[in-house]
Amino acid sequence: MKRISIVFLQAVIVLISLVALAFLIWFPLTEGRATNLDLFSIYSDKFILYGYAASIPFFVALYKAFRLLGYIGQNKVFSENSVKALKSIKYCAIVLSILIAAAGLYIKVFHSKDDDPAGFLAMCIMTTFVSVVVATAAAIFEKILQNAVDMKSENDLTI
Repeated sequence: MKRISIVFLQAVIVLISLVALAFLIWFPLTEGRATNLDLFSIYSDKFILYGYAASIPFFVALYKAFRLLGYIGQNKVFSENSVKALKSIKYCAIVLSILIAAAGLYIKVFHSKDDDPAGFLAMCIMTTFVSVVVATAAAIFEKILQNAVDMKSENDLTI
């Protein structure tokens, strides 16, 4: 039962990454500024390229979560590799929240006066909040797991 749950969660992570990748490819084609542009101009837009660069920490965090589930499946949850995976997830979430907030700030300052950025800014606020929550949870789990790894190594030394 435990192995099935882990494989299911890993499949969910793969599905999330595929949906996010499909969204990153499909969304620029439907954006309002892309109506009169050719394909090269759509994907060479500075803001679209920024979105692709900002998505790198998201995909790295998904990969690290996938690896963490692998460690759990191998009964290596109380290892330094698990702590490192959680630390990477924490850093990725922090970087992602900063990059999303910077994008929201850029749109707020430099948007066209006849454009309403409220929807985009709301999405920026919501995703920044989610990233901060993920970073906080990862930091808490990292600390708890590090304490457990330290206790395990102390017990192994005394035996």
